[in-house]
Amino acid sequence: MRVRMTVMAGLATLACSLALYPLFERASWFWAGLGAVLAVSGGGLLARRLRMPAPVGLLFGLAALLLYLNLAFAGGEAWLGVVPSPESVRRLGELADEGWRAANRYAAPVPLVPGIAMLAAAGIGLVAVLVDLLAVRLRRAAPAGLPLLAMYSVPAAVREDGVGWLAFGIGAFGFLALLTADAREQVGGWGRTVTTRRSPREVPLAGAQPPPADRADRPDASALAASGRRIAAGTVAVAVLLPAAIPGLHPRGVFGVGGGSGRGTQTVTTPDPLVSLKRELTRLDDSTVLTYRSDAPESPGYLRLYALDRFDGDRWTYSPLKSSSKDRLSGDRALPAPQGLTVAPSREVTTEVRVRPEVRNMTFLPVPYAPAKVSIKGDWRVHGPSLMIYSLRDSAGGRSYTVRSLIPQPTAGQLAASGPYPPEIVAHYTAVPKNVPPEVRKLASDVTAGSATALGQAVRLQRWFTLSGGFTYDLSAPAPQHGSDLVDFLLHSKRGYCEQFAAAMALMARILGIPSRVAMGYTPGSEVKPGEWVVRSRDAHAWPELYFEGSGWVRFEPTPSGAAGQGTALAPEYSLPAVSTGGGPDDQVTQAPDASSPDAGATASPSGPAHRNDEGAGAATDVQEGDDGGFSAARWLAVALLVLLLMAVPMTLRIYTRWRRWAALTASAGGTPTPKRRRASPGPAEEAERRRKRTPDPAAPVRSANGTPDPTGAAHAAWQEMRADALDHGLEWRASDSPRAAARRLGELLEMDAPSVQALTRIARAEELARYSRTRASEPAERLRADVRTVREAFAASVGRRARWRARLLPPSTMEQTRTALRTAGDRALDATARLNDLPSRLRRR
Repeated sequence: MRVRMTVMAGLATLACSLALYPLFERASWFWAGLGAVLAVSGGGLLARRLRMPAPVGLLFGLAALLLYLNLAFAGGEAWLGVVPSPESVRRLGELADEGWRAANRYAAPVPLVPGIAMLAAAGIGLVAVLVDLLAVRLRRAAPAGLPLLAMYSVPAAVREDGVGWLAFGIGAFGFLALLTADAREQVGGWGRTVTTRRSPREVPLAGAQPPPADRADRPDASALAASGRRIAAGTVAVAVLLPAAIPGLHPRGVFGVGGGSGRGTQTVTTPDPLVSLKRELTRLDDSTVLTYRSDAPESPGYLRLYALDRFDGDRWTYSPLKSSSKDRLSGDRALPAPQGLTVAPSREVTTEVRVRPEVRNMTFLPVPYAPAKVSIKGDWRVHGPSLMIYSLRDSAGGRSYTVRSLIPQPTAGQLAASGPYPPEIVAHYTAVPKNVPPEVRKLASDVTAGSATALGQAVRLQRWFTLSGGFTYDLSAPAPQHGSDLVDFLLHSKRGYCEQFAAAMALMARILGIPSRVAMGYTPGSEVKPGEWVVRSRDAHAWPELYFEGSGWVRFEPTPSGAAGQGTALAPEYSLPAVSTGGGPDDQVTQAPDASSPDAGATASPSGPAHRNDEGAGAATDVQEGDDGGFSAARWLAVALLVLLLMAVPMTLRIYTRWRRWAALTASAGGTPTPKRRRASPGPAEEAERRRKRTPDPAAPVRSANGTPDPTGAAHAAWQEMRADALDHGLEWRASDSPRAAARRLGELLEMDAPSVQALTRIARAEELARYSRTRASEPAERLRADVRTVREAFAASVGRRARWRARLLPPSTMEQTRTALRTAGDRALDATARLNDLPSRLRRR
């Protein structure tokens, strides 16, 4: 069973699982992982106790892990609280989906919701299964370090800080302890150390016990042991201390000392309108740029750095800023009102931002649009038309500031009914260079054909980029440098990232006469706590802003989002496909009616109510309550039937084995002897073939000359049945005993009457003659079968009631037979695998 190695494998897994601590807010994930490791270790011990092959042992570990997860996280839906049911399995799937979505939503350290706790326990359990298989079952402790190392790679990839030296040291010590335990077992398997005497003249006499060896005669391994300890300690010290001491490998310096000074740490750059976003989006470290708190009830919106209002035919950039002292932020001075926001409602949101000290050259502040007031120390200024906050000499790195913003909340109806554009907006934000190819102009009109309003055209453009246009989000696409690159993106490759999507939609909107510009900054990032968010370098983003009179500049999202696009991008509600009123595909749009409104059902459909319940308002409610709270007898009957079927399996197998043993013996005697015909003298080859056929095959059933069951086969069958009955009733059976010795010992052990003793003696004598004297006659099969029944009744009368019921319901002989069958199947599978591996070498030899 290798109990010691099983314990060491579990301890090594738990020690290495400590590396996951940076991922969670609370430490209760460790106890969930502890339960998973205990369950997997128990499953491995059971598989080795039953002598299962390695593949079956792996399945035992996985089954034990599933039972633990089912008990810990879906026990209310499981049968009897333990047995997995369809409802409990569905619940585990829902928790896995919930945990995956929460992991993608929150930044580490994440709150320990049930879904994330289940994923953590499942991950630690899978590592425990692999370690148990490699280190304990296959005796390969060194490769078991690979799944243990995988637990260190997760926080290293997610967290900038990585894993602390203490957690790494504990995990390394656990792995070294596992290697030491495995080495001790392998060396101990060779037995005691063989030593020789120093003086060859002292030879013990024959038959005399040799004197005990002195300690001086034993090989001195202390030097080797000390060397091994020194190597292990030095390796762990180098692995722990070297990354902490080298600048750049540890973000906080040696043991966290010196963090925040900026020396020897990575520099976080910010998006620049003249430099590609690709450098930010493809950073391997995914560094944290800033953190912020927001009082917005939902997503706080994007954080904008730049508003690029000029397209020169190749790239987007912003017009030169003319700064003066009157643009400086001071005291409680309010910022200029946002352009065009006069009709649509807005929501006031306060955001407290803290930029990481490692950020360099961030001369523009990331703020939610539209900022109304900014409180920050230093020389910061505002550009009135675009509301960009910038500084001529200061950087935002390491600063904290507060922004009060007016977030526009336009509806689709308000955008669709927007008035004409002011002349200055049209002149500045609809300018298109003459070198734009006519193919792009035609494409813009073709995509928006049938939409007469600016909102309808914008929604169709966004839908074309994200759904129907065949575009693919691809960070490996080259950054656009010229106008021809943008044309290739629209007409040919259709592969790119947010910069191409935003630039292309803004350009096509200007071709259609809609004022537009490109904004650059960050998506909202990931929520780590309610109201607290983290923005990383990969959250850098570009998006188009379109102007609607009465609503001002509103955001659209042509870049695909989710796993196949910009992970944290989010399309605003007013840009999604709306409900048409019947006047046209996109021209007349209204928002879907509110379900809480009294007349929501009347306005949902012009032909009548959307849903009608003819059975009264409480009918559906009554049915739902009956389904949830009523007692379901069918479910409990199904559980009881399943338990009975499972309990009947061993008994059924025992009855089937007994019937098959005697039925095979009867079938082997079913034939009739073929009459011999006189023929000419056979040749040498025919005579050899006849001799071969006359030689009895020990594996084939033996038939008698008159068609009755052969006494030898009947003796073996009776002996096997008596052995199985003895095992079923808990009697000791020694495989080394001869038939006569086994019968004598059973007769002395049990209080048997004279007929039972005679039956036991006949069975033993028949087996003895069948083994050692096949030519002598023995008892007939019918007599031996009756003797087996007599001995079985004697066994049952000699033991207690509990042993009798166990022999009937859970016969141990069936379990032994199952183990033998599984072991044989496993050996055959291994042999087949070995033959397949040797097949190429055999083919080469031929």
